[in-house]
Amino acid sequence: MRLAWKDFFLDFSKKTYIMGILNVTPDSFSDGGLYFDKSAAIKRAIQMVEDGADIVDIGGESTRPGSEPVTIEEELRRTIPVIDALAKEIKIPISIDTYKSEVAKSALDAGASMVNDISGLRFDPDMPEVVSEYKVPVVIMHIKGAPKNMQVNPVYEALIHEIMDYLMISIRVAVKSGIAEDKIIIDPGIGFGKTFDHNLEIINNLREFTFLGKPILIGLSRKAFIGKILGDVPVTDRLEGTAAAVAVSIMNGANIIRVHDVKEMARVAKVADAIKREQVS
Repeated sequence: MRLAWKDFFLDFSKKTYIMGILNVTPDSFSDGGLYFDKSAAIKRAIQMVEDGADIVDIGGESTRPGSEPVTIEEELRRTIPVIDALAKEIKIPISIDTYKSEVAKSALDAGASMVNDISGLRFDPDMPEVVSEYKVPVVIMHIKGAPKNMQVNPVYEALIHEIMDYLMISIRVAVKSGIAEDKIIIDPGIGFGKTFDHNLEIINNLREFTFLGKPILIGLSRKAFIGKILGDVPVTDRLEGTAAAVAVSIMNGANIIRVHDVKEMARVAKVADAIKREQVS
C-alpha cells in the first residue's frame, strides 16, 4: 500500500511510519500544558522531526476520557498559529487532530495536509466534504460514545466485528463524499470507549483489520492500559510499556504508530520492521 498526495509519499511496504503527537492544550492526559505556548509547540515539533517523526499531529482539544469539548474559536486559536508557523519550518506532513470541519478547513488553509478525525467522520456531517475538497488523507477512527462518556461501561457483543462495521460505514461515507479510497487510513481507537480487556483484544487481533484494505494507524502511547499492566505506574513512567505495545502492534499489522516519545519509538519501529521484513531498510 502507498499513500501519495501533494509533495508527500508514504510507502507502507518499506517501513512503519511515526506520527508524533503535539497537543497544544492545557489538559491532555499525558503532556497537557507542556506545549500550550506557541514557541514551545514549534520547538517541540522541530525536535520531533529531528528525532524521526514522519508526520506531526497537532490537536487543540483534549479527547481524554471525561474531557469537555472546547469551542471552535478556542480550538482555532490554539492550533492555527502553530500550524501556520510550522508549515514554513518543516517538510513533513502536518496532521490536524480534530472532528470539527471548520477547524479542519482552517488548518488545511494554514498548511496542514492531513485530517485525523477521532469520530470517524461521524460528529460533524460537513467533515467528509472538507476532506474531499482538499484531496488530503483522513484518519478514520472508531469511538463508542463521545470523549465525555466513552469510558462509562463500554459494552460490545463482538468487539472486533463491531469496530470493523463502524469503520466500514465510515469508509462508505467518505467515498460517497468524494474522498479517494487510497486517501483513507483506519484507526481502531485504543482507549476510546474500550475497557482494559478490549484494548488488549484489539492489539492481539489487529491483523484482522487488514481485511479493510487500508493503512492501519494505532495510538497507544502512554495509555492507561499500559499503566495498569505495569502496576498502575504514572503516565511519565510508561515508556517501556509503550515500546512493547508498539512492537507487538507493528508485528500485527500497524502501518503508522501515533506516539509521544518519537526518538525512542522510531528506534522500536526500526527494529520491529527489520525483524518483520527480515532486512534492514
